[in-house]
Amino acid sequence: MNDILPPESARWEWLEEKVRSLMARYAYRNIRTPVVEPTALFVRGLGEVTDIVEKEMYSFEDRLNGEQLTLRPEATAGVVRAVVEHSMLYEGGKRLYYMGPMFRHERPQRGRYRQFHQIGAEALGFPGPEVDAELILLADSLWRELGLTGVRLELNSLGEPHERKAHREALIHYLEQHAALLDEDARRRLHTNPLRILDTKNPAMQAIVDAAPRLIDFLGEESISHFEGVKAILDANGVRWTVNPRLVRGMDYYNLTVFEFVTDQLGSQGTICGGGRYDYLIEQVGGKSAPAVGWALGVERVLELLKEQGVVAPALSPDVYAVIPSAASLPLAMVAVQRLRCAGVSVQMHSAPPGSDGMGSMKSQFKKADASGAMYALVFGDDEVSRGAVTVKALRDGDGAQSEHPLASIEQWAPNLQSNR
Repeated sequence: MNDILPPESARWEWLEEKVRSLMARYAYRNIRTPVVEPTALFVRGLGEVTDIVEKEMYSFEDRLNGEQLTLRPEATAGVVRAVVEHSMLYEGGKRLYYMGPMFRHERPQRGRYRQFHQIGAEALGFPGPEVDAELILLADSLWRELGLTGVRLELNSLGEPHERKAHREALIHYLEQHAALLDEDARRRLHTNPLRILDTKNPAMQAIVDAAPRLIDFLGEESISHFEGVKAILDANGVRWTVNPRLVRGMDYYNLTVFEFVTDQLGSQGTICGGGRYDYLIEQVGGKSAPAVGWALGVERVLELLKEQGVVAPALSPDVYAVIPSAASLPLAMVAVQRLRCAGVSVQMHSAPPGSDGMGSMKSQFKKADASGAMYALVFGDDEVSRGAVTVKALRDGDGAQSEHPLASIEQWAPNLQSNR
């Protein structure tokens, strides 16, 4: 579990702001759910034999009332719980998004931590393939907004429960014939969650998995029609995709469309975003049956990919650094600085060094002004202050141009200082 410190935190803020702007354009609204939920919510929603529930959840007993609680390992179950609890679908479908920390007890590696962060989008109450496609288009737009390249989209359809049941029986029969070649995890899942065996990363089992019965061959007309509808909309929007028949995702609640955005630049942690349709989860957690679809992206992985591709987030630098040669000018300077901030200008004010009886030399102040990344220095020199003025000195252009401005009319010239934002 990591601290995120400046200036790294500026990259997170930049990504989050990009997401907020994009979500607003797609008319998705923010939802914020608790970090702690009843353990039963995740067992019921994710599936008892998933890796998350079996091995990775941080669960504990509330010492006051004995309730079993869990730090959320993902957000969809909590979003669905909130939608049910507050009857949010009473007046129609909802488009929601969230950001925040999740927790899984797993081996830390590149882009994977025990406290990690997800951004997700959920559309609840909409049954059509156009909403599956809309969510995929939303994620695809985000990669373009961020400047990411080389992210490929993989699709699959898990069909409906009765279709998965027929496939499950055929899959178990097939795998039983090759039981001697299955690893320990696969043998454990054979009769509880055989579909997850298809997602194995064990190279020794690839040949067996490749020849296994494919779920897509068991889909009926309606499931196929839904899947074709999603693909047609993606095609119309120029979004490239491939069908991956082994794509099953890690939670039991999915049906019909599932998808992942994958990169080859992050090693084994190549999936940066994944999701799909979960039409039965709302009823599972106690609500009235309603369709839903969504995705989540891993913030750490996306930021790692941005770094890998050399995409540089703009630095969060102040517009202005206030240089204050004399402590006697401090009261007036702080009034001016406050007015600038109220006018929308970002100002970093120089402060006296520890153990000093003054504000420090002009040379040291200008050195700090330059290091701050500010576009301008505001110099509150004794001469300027006596005239009711301040000197504005450019720090980023070649000749360091400077001009004097009256303090009485700060609000008039303040907008000229916001050129870097």
